Amino acid sequence: MGRKSISILGAGSWGSTLAIMLSQRHAVKVWEFDADQCEKIKKEGENKKFLPGIQFPEAIFISHNIKQVLEDTEITIFAIPSHTIRAMASRTKDLLKDKLIVNASKGLEEKSMKRISQILYEETENKNIFVISGPSHAEEVIRKQPTTVVLSSLQKDREKMKYLQNIFFNEYFRVYTNEDIVGVELGGALKNIIAIAAGLSDGMGFGSNTKAALMTRGMVEMQRLACKLGAQGDTLSGLSGMGDLITTCISPFSRNRHLGEQLGKGFSLKNILKNMIMIAEGVKTTKAAFRLSKKLKVDMPITEQLYKILYKNKSSRVAVSSLMLRTLRSETEGLE
Repeated sequence: MGRKSISILGAGSWGSTLAIMLSQRHAVKVWEFDADQCEKIKKEGENKKFLPGIQFPEAIFISHNIKQVLEDTEITIFAIPSHTIRAMASRTKDLLKDKLIVNASKGLEEKSMKRISQILYEETENKNIFVISGPSHAEEVIRKQPTTVVLSSLQKDREKMKYLQNIFFNEYFRVYTNEDIVGVELGGALKNIIAIAAGLSDGMGFGSNTKAALMTRGMVEMQRLACKLGAQGDTLSGLSGMGDLITTCISPFSRNRHLGEQLGKGFSLKNILKNMIMIAEGVKTTKAAFRLSKKLKVDMPITEQLYKILYKNKSSRVAVSSLMLRTLRSETEGLE
């Protein structure tokens, strides 16, 4: 495959990692929203804020000028916080008209409760929208540790999925395809909720039994909601669901697990968010998923209790009791 032109929106840890990885074979341009940060990266040859110790190749063009970054590129990757995507897509609609758009962010829009691909299509009217998701912490990918992800398409376009699959693929970054974009996106978004709960468990001093229960029953909740929204259950058992759930619940690099751990230790949500450099997508996604569960009448007890902890100041220990003392039932109830 020949050298392609790629633009990446976002120079955080994931956007920078993708830029460095893709620049090995392709021409890459990166947009950074903070002009000062942009100049620091260019001057220092390193993104010290998000990827300290990793060289930022001179071959990568980085700019605060969005037009410069998006002009003359074939593929645009969104690697910005999910709550900023609608505004950015609207702002750059004309520049995105004929491009292949790949979303690399994970979340649900808080107010509309929509998936990112839906937002991108609404704002750009471009049907060439794709999603890449899976267990892929930037801190490991940038060090070329073996990683596998999944790519999906809004139009179920197999030919273009295969094309993008080959662009992202290399000896340490393996890419699968899956036509179930609903399942792929929801897996990546909903697992962040369970990761916060898993971190909360760590912070409260609970052990492996508790975390295993949260992960297992959390997956049930993810499948319930995803299937209600049209996803295939098997997708949630794959990389974008179970795979991403596992790594986000156990990894020391997980922002959502870290946030939950700090909550479990008694710190306030406000102070935790204030001290975090990177975004924990699960906070806003919890509210969106909770509202969706009520709207669609889907039973999601872990999500509900976490919502009450995050937004209603419910005690973590009272929330645990609420979960443990629920009416007894069959393990497979609600999975039909």
